[in-house]
Amino acid sequence: MRKVYLPLPTRQTCCHPHAAFVSSIKQSGRRVFMQRLSCKCCKSSTMSFLRTVLNNSVIIHPPGFYIIGFQTFPYISVYFIFLAFVYVVTLLFNSLVIYVIAFNHCLHTPKFLAVVNLSVIDVILNTCTIPSMIKIFLVKDNFIPFNLCLLQMFVYYTFGTLESYALAVLAYDRLIAICFPLRQNSINTVRSMCCIVGLTWSFALGVTAFTTGIMTQLSFCNSVRVFSYFCDYAPVFRLACNDYTMQWFAASFLTVLLLVGPFTFILLSYVSILVTVFRMKSLDSRVKALATCVEHLILVAVFYIPLITIFTIGFYLRAINPDQRVLSLSLASCIPPCINPIVYSLKTKEIKIRAVALVRKIKIGTQQTHQHENYTFNINKT
Repeated sequence: MRKVYLPLPTRQTCCHPHAAFVSSIKQSGRRVFMQRLSCKCCKSSTMSFLRTVLNNSVIIHPPGFYIIGFQTFPYISVYFIFLAFVYVVTLLFNSLVIYVIAFNHCLHTPKFLAVVNLSVIDVILNTCTIPSMIKIFLVKDNFIPFNLCLLQMFVYYTFGTLESYALAVLAYDRLIAICFPLRQNSINTVRSMCCIVGLTWSFALGVTAFTTGIMTQLSFCNSVRVFSYFCDYAPVFRLACNDYTMQWFAASFLTVLLLVGPFTFILLSYVSILVTVFRMKSLDSRVKALATCVEHLILVAVFYIPLITIFTIGFYLRAINPDQRVLSLSLASCIPPCINPIVYSLKTKEIKIRAVALVRKIKIGTQQTHQHENYTFNINKT
């Protein structure tokens, strides 16, 4: 594909008098890819030139974006230490849940397939954002290349959507177990659960690929400073200098798919569960049935309430302070994957018994290794 190089003028007052800015235009796609500038005055003059000279058919892609969400926070070092702790806990406990379920064939049931699905999603969701946030704090480099920005956006919203649908799948499991106890084994089979989980993954990947793909149709000839803690969808498309109506509707549609749809299904599921429970004659049966739902309800509240509040007030009403939005959204996104295995998975009786047995086995093995080393040392010393 032939490229035409277009040299752009530089300002004489620039801090680098001999700095030059070169952009390449792909004639077939009419896209402009800008090289990273070394100084701010070059950047501003080039952006002004592009807005003036280039027509609406040209799509301008910057070399990348600057993530500036945490630059104004006091005591930011304490917050990043907290995030590092959250990430370690997320990896440790979710990996334990995945290991216990994967290597115990008696746990290969529909319920625990849904649980291990949630744990895998939790690990990837926090891995998508927390390491990059810590890197910005440690290395002091908040620049992210354009393609990597789109990749992070895709992964975050894919697994954010999957997190929401995973909670809905767990609600479905409770619905079948309580409302249809006699038909549970025939309705909720491993095969049907695999199909449900597979459909949620396919749906999330497809929808998020589309919404991320249309971001490439935007021209970014204004600012490239993203006021968020990662390459967030709305803060990025609002930087565009051409029409982003399609992206706004896609964001609204994604919000409905991500939050409203699964949350509505969960509410309806628990309405059906409550109707079934209150029809039970025995009080013990009612308490026992509701007790199996408490941990899941905690997960639902922790995940949905903060996100729905932030998206409603921040995205649609814009009635929240940007600093508060960034901090609230980062906490609302990072905390649920951390507490999910603690509140729900590891409190499940079957997983808890096997997890404790695994820890004891590791502890006994470590003690035997130390005893063997001490015994060998004493023999050599003698």
